Amino acid sequence: MPAIDRARIVGALRRWLLTGLVVLVPLIVTLWVLDWVISTLDQTLNILPAAWQPERWLGRRLPGMGVLLALVIVLGIGALASNYVGKQLVSWWHALLQRIPVVRSIYSGVKQVSDTLLSEKGNAFRQALLVQWPREGMWTIAFLTGAPGGDAARHLPPQDYLSVYVPTTPNPTGGYFVMVHRRDAVPLAMTVDEALTYVISMGVIVPGGRKGTPPAAATLSGPA
Repeated sequence: MPAIDRARIVGALRRWLLTGLVVLVPLIVTLWVLDWVISTLDQTLNILPAAWQPERWLGRRLPGMGVLLALVIVLGIGALASNYVGKQLVSWWHALLQRIPVVRSIYSGVKQVSDTLLSEKGNAFRQALLVQWPREGMWTIAFLTGAPGGDAARHLPPQDYLSVYVPTTPNPTGGYFVMVHRRDAVPLAMTVDEALTYVISMGVIVPGGRKGTPPAAATLSGPA
């Protein structure tokens, strides 16, 4: 077989392999995550009495029944915590946990994060920015989270500095919290979701197809 034919065959095989991976890897990872989530939530069925287990009256195990039970529990707790009596119970529960030394530190930190991320009034990532990281001359995408607070505000005036979160790629759940001067942060004319997609795809997926959008189209919001 001529050398040129072998090269073409090898090139085609490599191209088919990469194309197959591009198609299958996202699907496999998605199915794996869904399987893990469903399997984990199905463990909530263990809180039911043996006589109430779905396997007893259905005669077989149906994956996903725990998801429905978990949803019912979450909705029930949400409904309870939304009325006056429920709010009082939650307030007492919080006060109790605040009195336990070790639990207090963990619970307070987790509660602050969850309130920011899950609350209807929360605004965890307010705006997509460009900042120089990890050194001057290298730029990356960051997200505005607020302004310096507490004792840090004495040294870094909130009117001059921003609190930003620099995510890692391709897993944005890991990253760095840094405080930068406003003049060193460039606002981006893209939504937070578009910026997250850009980060997760390692720059492969261009947000909205808008290439070279001038950053002047966006403005930095004021301090929190």
